Parts: sequence; structure tokens; C-alpha cells
Amino acid sequence: MASDIEICNLALSHLGDTATVASLDPPEGSPQASHCAQFYPIARDSLLEMHAWGFATKRIQLAQLGSGWPEWTYAYAKPNDTVNILAVLPPDATDDYSQSTTASNDPGLSASAMEAAIGGSYVPKPFSCEVDENGADVIYTDQINAVLRYTALIDNPAKFSPLFALTLSWHLASMLAGPLMKGEAGAAESKRCTLIAFGNDGKSGVFGRAVASDASQRRILPQQNVPWINGR
Repeated sequence: MASDIEICNLALSHLGDTATVASLDPPEGSPQASHCAQFYPIARDSLLEMHAWGFATKRIQLAQLGSGWPEWTYAYAKPNDTVNILAVLPPDATDDYSQSTTASNDPGLSASAMEAAIGGSYVPKPFSCEVDENGADVIYTDQINAVLRYTALIDNPAKFSPLFALTLSWHLASMLAGPLMKGEAGAAESKRCTLIAFGNDGKSGVFGRAVASDASQRRILPQQNVPWINGR
């Protein structure tokens, strides 16, 4: 698996820069190392936010803070390593992915009607992520004993998939091009790297291949029933 140094050096090579970085913390003193140290965390964290990567997906039991506002029953502490919230789940949920296409596309259905329409397949619970009066990140929901499925901040590159690391190198290169090459040349090179990373639509390129590969690691059975429905 690639290290952060190897990803940075790969990004520099995409720009045709022959310099190599040996240390980011602290930066070794070269302009390349300084810029890599500055932009690598931004490139990594923004790429983590763009997709529900399997290697960065976690589930935890949320810590309840107390009652919510009038429109929500419960308030929970948002985990410190959260990048993206993917779903709020009941503690006995067996499947929070599968749902009926017809039912899930009907905004007029109530939660109970949607549940009946999809034959008991679990539908993720409504929630709102806000900041409380003390500045803390809070998740409001009506789900008791809520479990959170979320994208976590993974800063260990040994956990990255190879295609994620490759996408990250191109994403980082697009950020490095301006300060290292400057002017119109830097802007043009940044645009070229972004195109390779994400394609014209922002969803293809190397990123699109990484997403497709990541999705192939997940096998979902349609219409899974949660235990309390099976016991009816």
C-alpha cells in the first residue's frame, strides 16, 4: 500500500516535477514538501467526502446527549472523526441499503406506509446534523438507541485502496500545479489533472474507476427484513 510520501511524490510526477519529498511532518524544507504538507490533508479529506468508501465506513452506537428540539425526540453526539453521515439506524437493523425503488421515490409516503410498501425492508431514519448552543456537533433524530453508519476520517494511507490512492495523487497534483508552476501554465496543468482525476462530469476519470471498484466490494440482498418484522 502507498504511503503519504509516495502519494505526494506520485502527484509531483504527474506534474513532471523531478523533485522527491522525503518528509511531510515536518516538511523537509523544499517548496515541494511545503506545498505537499499544506495540500495533502485537504486533498485526502475532500476525496473521502466524495464517496462512501468501504475502507472508511464505520458503524457505532451513538452517545445520547438528551432530548432533542420539538421536531426531534433525541439528540446524539456526532463522532469526532465524522466526514459524512450515511445513515442513522435502529440497533437491530440488518440492512440499511435495500429499499423499494418505487416506495423510496414517493415523497408522499409516511414512514409507516413506506415500510409497508417495501415489505419490511429497512429504510434509513430521518436525521439532522446541527450545532448546539455550545458549538458541539449534534445529530437529531427520532430513533432511540441510534446507530450511525458514516464515513470516517482515515489518515492512515495503508487503509486506502490502490485506486483511491491513485485518484488522490491526481487530486493533489491539481492543487500543487498552481503554486509550483504558477500563472497560466499552472492553471492549465491544474485543469488537466482535475480532468484525469474526475472527468468532465466530476464523476468519471480515475475517481469513477475507484468508485466502481469500491462498489463491487459490497453485496446487498434485496428486501432484507429486520428481525422484529421477521418475528411477526
